[in-house]
Amino acid sequence: MKHFLSALIVLFASQMANAQDSFPYNLKLEPMIPQGFAGLQSYAWAKSGSKVLLVGGRIDGLHRRQPFASFNRKYNNTDLVVIDLQTEKIWRKSVTGLPEKLAEQLQSSNMEFFQEQNNLYIIGGYGYSESERDHITHPYLVSIKVTELINAITGDKEIVPHIKQIKDERMAVTGGHLNKLGNLFYLVGGQRFDGRYNPHGPDHGPGFSQQYTNQIRKFSITEKDGEIEIEKYTAVTDSALLHRRDYNLLNQYDENGKEMLTIYSGVFQYEKDLPYTTLIDITANNHSEVENFNQQFSHYHSATLPAYDKNKKTLYTVFFGGIAQKYVDQSGAVKTDNDVPFVKHISVVERNTNGIKEYLLPEQLSGYFGTAAEFIPADESFYSNNGILQLEKTGTKPLLAGYIIGGIDSRAPNVFWSNEAEPSRASPVIWKVYLSKKK
Repeated sequence: MKHFLSALIVLFASQMANAQDSFPYNLKLEPMIPQGFAGLQSYAWAKSGSKVLLVGGRIDGLHRRQPFASFNRKYNNTDLVVIDLQTEKIWRKSVTGLPEKLAEQLQSSNMEFFQEQNNLYIIGGYGYSESERDHITHPYLVSIKVTELINAITGDKEIVPHIKQIKDERMAVTGGHLNKLGNLFYLVGGQRFDGRYNPHGPDHGPGFSQQYTNQIRKFSITEKDGEIEIEKYTAVTDSALLHRRDYNLLNQYDENGKEMLTIYSGVFQYEKDLPYTTLIDITANNHSEVENFNQQFSHYHSATLPAYDKNKKTLYTVFFGGIAQKYVDQSGAVKTDNDVPFVKHISVVERNTNGIKEYLLPEQLSGYFGTAAEFIPADESFYSNNGILQLEKTGTKPLLAGYIIGGIDSRAPNVFWSNEAEPSRASPVIWKVYLSKKK
């Protein structure tokens, strides 16, 4: 408990000096602990006004290495959670009264999701299925009317009319990402994992089936006569570049200011359990590896903030903590840990016509959190339609850019092999992220 309370300390300055730091803002994080929020990680979310809807995910910390303890269903999040980020009020509605297959999917973790205006689309996810008597990747697509569902939850009304689900085996994906370019959705990377998690592989102890998609799956989603349909489906397969899961997929701009998507790092390499360090740019017509660059300081899904300076034509992508193969020790030296530990640093990948570089900010997190968390914008008027903060809109006063909600809060850098009862937890802290221009 003392360890976790210490995580409430506001950001402190790192001892490491980094001459490459050209991020034009100072960062400040302030903690907020809404009463009734016990923590959540690896969830899906959508936002309407000041209220955010949280779906699925887990209420425990990092999954345990023991198959019998890993992804235990008693730690499923069985509630739809609404948080008013201004008043800190919380509402809950159990999913257990929904149709069985729908209720099972909505309490899974690592779903792919995307909010398009008032529609939240959720794909796949991994967790225990009572109907299948096993852990599965759910082969379903869910469509949620966000405002209507939030109003139903806060008004204690029926939620069934606002949620629809269809079965499609192509949607059986977990640990990937769902995004959109143009008129098409992009389901990128991820895997289908069925069975009990076992770090020693499928041939030792409880067996499982694991298959990376190695794909970008493109399609449109339509609703006709109240029914969801997947149309215009195509798939691009690349077993070399797209063999990734649990990474960050972010909206970006290319050197000409055109929208694209970028895969940042991810896991695991074919021959060894280490992350990839390269980036993959995805456009409407192509995907390619970013040349002559290896990301050092963020290799796993974490809270992220992309920000664009249109005057300098420079894109800054901020990564808050998370898990990384590289870290900086107290002397400022860059170290390698092939156990890929939790880290406290905040890193930036900066891209413009001069190239691409990565550096650490002088601020650090006060604890090992950020992994499996989400960054949620405070005021969408400061952001483009694709979710990138537009720095020319920020003004001169400190700006509440958004919130980091939940994620995994770890007691130490490496806890996977720990025999402690609770080496990590789902963080109950919501961090307010402020930006202020450097003078």
